[in-house]
Amino acid sequence: MRFDTKLVHEGQRTSSGHGDVIPPIHVAVTFDQFAQDPARHYYARGESPTREDLEACLAALEDVRFALAFSSGQAAAAAVLSLLEPGARVVASDDVYGGTHGLFELCRRRGVHVRQVDLSDAEVVASALTGSVDLVWVETPTNPLMKIADIAAVSAAAHRVGATVLVDNTFASPALQQPLAAGADVSLHSTTKFIAGHSDVLGGALVLDDPDLHRRLAAHRTVVGGVPGAFDCYLVHRGLKTLSLRVARQVANARAAVEALVASPFVGAVHYPGLPDHPQSGLAARQMSAPGSMVSFEYLGDVAELMRGTTLFAAAVSLGGVRSLIECPASMSHRSVPRDVRLRAGVTDDLVRLSFGIEDPLDLVEDLTAAMAAASWAERSVAR
Repeated sequence: MRFDTKLVHEGQRTSSGHGDVIPPIHVAVTFDQFAQDPARHYYARGESPTREDLEACLAALEDVRFALAFSSGQAAAAAVLSLLEPGARVVASDDVYGGTHGLFELCRRRGVHVRQVDLSDAEVVASALTGSVDLVWVETPTNPLMKIADIAAVSAAAHRVGATVLVDNTFASPALQQPLAAGADVSLHSTTKFIAGHSDVLGGALVLDDPDLHRRLAAHRTVVGGVPGAFDCYLVHRGLKTLSLRVARQVANARAAVEALVASPFVGAVHYPGLPDHPQSGLAARQMSAPGSMVSFEYLGDVAELMRGTTLFAAAVSLGGVRSLIECPASMSHRSVPRDVRLRAGVTDDLVRLSFGIEDPLDLVEDLTAAMAAASWAERSVAR
């Protein structure tokens, strides 16, 4: 089956005997051992039929054997990092989600060495991936500066020193980027975002093909208990079916708005992998099927006033949903990152991040341009 067909048909077991065209939701927490032949399900913290349906679909989308669903993207990320022993060495992207920064700090407190570098720079990669490295943590496109790392090149360099490669694929989703096919070992998703797509359910997932690593991660999840419930798994799986349809519209909306942002007198640098002057635009075109629907830009005015002025863009964190969102990473998604660390990575106080939904592109462009014009007028009035 091709990708869009897998979205609809994988993980769709219909064995209830009632002719269901979608699987029933299994809400049971515990399972009768003598009613199963052979006994497979024991307790929902370990095994759940509804969760397994979702996992089967996620694994199929990347043509591998295993996926593990978690209660959030943070829980999925934490599971991988928790397998590292004190003294382990991690090389990671310097521009990452604020919550990932927090997890790295927890790792450092327990003796794991985390070095954050610009993995979009081939020379930096070559320098960083020498000696003993246990894990390479790649975020591409990065949050919020949209830098692109070469997954194949980074994976090859990492594997030469015996490191495992994880790619946080949240900003792209499997619809636009396939990290495992490019050589990575683990794909990480915050399924809250594009995969579920409606801003109404938390979730995370790890997708991989290594049976030993799958076994270790599954055992860790069972002990720690960071599992999603049946209804959450159902909602994520339901949203997943329309992933390609939503992403296509979201990308088209981002492209339309980027044209307006580049032409605006109120905007400085625009960060979007689809722009010809993006430093890794060629790599993005080769590695991704489309440049995505996340955009960030430097606003030459009062960011808070701009966010208050939009009507269609909700001033909110998160991304990938059907409604468009606007946020200031410095004060919202990355507010927990120390200011000096933020500024060193390039996350300035005037940076605005947009997540495009599925509204009409003309309405979104008009909303943005009107809000920028109104904010600029208000600032000029105050100055006078």
